[in-house]
Amino acid sequence: MDRKRVYLSSPTMHGEEQKFIQEAFDTNWVAPLGPNVDAFEREMEAYTACGHAAALSAGTAAIHLALKLIGVQEGDIVFAPALTFSATCNPIAYEKAIPVFIDAEPDTWNMSPAALERAFEKYPNPRAVICVHLYGTPAKLDEIMAICKKHNVPLIEDAAESLSSTYKGKQTGTFGHFGIYSFNGNKIITTSGGGMLVGQDEAEIKKATFLATQARDPARHYQHSQIGYNYRMSNITAGIGRGQLLHLEEHKAKKQEIYRTYQEAFADIPQITMNPMNADGDANNWLSCMTIAPGCSVTPNQLMDALAELNIETRPIWKPMQLQPVFADCDFFPHEPDKMYEGGATSVSEDVFNRGVCLPSDIKNTDEDMKLIIETIRKMF
Repeated sequence: MDRKRVYLSSPTMHGEEQKFIQEAFDTNWVAPLGPNVDAFEREMEAYTACGHAAALSAGTAAIHLALKLIGVQEGDIVFAPALTFSATCNPIAYEKAIPVFIDAEPDTWNMSPAALERAFEKYPNPRAVICVHLYGTPAKLDEIMAICKKHNVPLIEDAAESLSSTYKGKQTGTFGHFGIYSFNGNKIITTSGGGMLVGQDEAEIKKATFLATQARDPARHYQHSQIGYNYRMSNITAGIGRGQLLHLEEHKAKKQEIYRTYQEAFADIPQITMNPMNADGDANNWLSCMTIAPGCSVTPNQLMDALAELNIETRPIWKPMQLQPVFADCDFFPHEPDKMYEGGATSVSEDVFNRGVCLPSDIKNTDEDMKLIIETIRKMF
C-alpha cells in the first residue's frame, strides 16, 4: 500500500540511546550485564522510588521471578485479572500453579474488588494476587490492597503498560510486594525487549538477580545449587533504556494529548465512549481505546477494517483469559454474577472485548494522521 503506515504504538528513538550504546561498543561491554545495566537499574529506582530493581530480559520474566520468590508451587492458586494480555498469566502455568481469573470492573477496566472478594470466599488461601493497570490506567489499588492485606496474601503489580502512571501521587508498580515493568517495543519507553522486577526488599531483589543469572553459586568453578534462568538484560539493551528514560515524561505527555484529542473529537457521538480513567490516578494513556454502544449498527471489526484500508493500525481489546482455549478449564469470577450484557456477554471483560477497539496511539502521529483517523471514524457514525 502506497499510503503512509500509521502505527498503533511504535518505538520512538531520540539519539541519546546511541550514546549509551556506543559507550558499550567502545568498552566492549556488549555481552549481558555491564555499566548500562547497573545504571539503568539505579535510574529506574530513582524515577519510580521502587526501592530496588533488577533489569531482566522481559516483563514476563519479572512476573515469573516474582512468583518464584513468593514461593508459588505446583497446585497453588493464584488470582489474576481476566482482562489482560496472556503474558500476565503464563508464568503461573510455568510453575504448574492454577490461575483463577477475576473479572474487570467498569470504572477502570481493571480487576474488580467485588469479584476478588468472592474469589477469596471460594479459595481462601491463594498464594498470590496479580493485578494489572490496563492500558496505563491505575487499578483500584486501595480496595485491592485492603483485600490482600485482610487475607494476608502478597500482591504483584503488573505495571507493564503503566510506567509513569501514578495512583494518588505514587508510581504504579510500587504498591505491591513486587512490581514489574515492560520495555517491549510498543511500550511507552523501550529497550527493544526487556523488563524489570522491583520491590522494597533488597535481599529479595538480589535473589531475583541471582536466579536470573543462571543461579551460579559464588565459587571459582561453575556450581549451581538451584535451578536458574537466563533472564538478565544485556548491556546494549540497557543502554537503549537509559536513553529512553530521559524522555519518559515527554512520551507520557504526548500519549495523554492523544487521548484528549480523541475524547474531544468524539464527545458529540453518543455511541462512542473512551476507555475510563481512575479519578484517583494519573494515567499514562499508553493506548487510547474506545467502546461502541450496545445495539449500534457499527461494529468494532467494521471500524478496524475501515482504518486498515487506509493503512492505519488498530487492535481489538485483549481477549479475556476466561475465553482463551489454553485457560478454558480455569475458574472465573464475574463482577456481577447475574448480569447479562449486550450480545450474550456474562462479564465486564467480555463485554468490553466485544465492543472495544484500541486506537492508534503512536506519539509520532502527526496532526494530519489524527485528523484522518478521527474523520474516518466520525463518518461511520
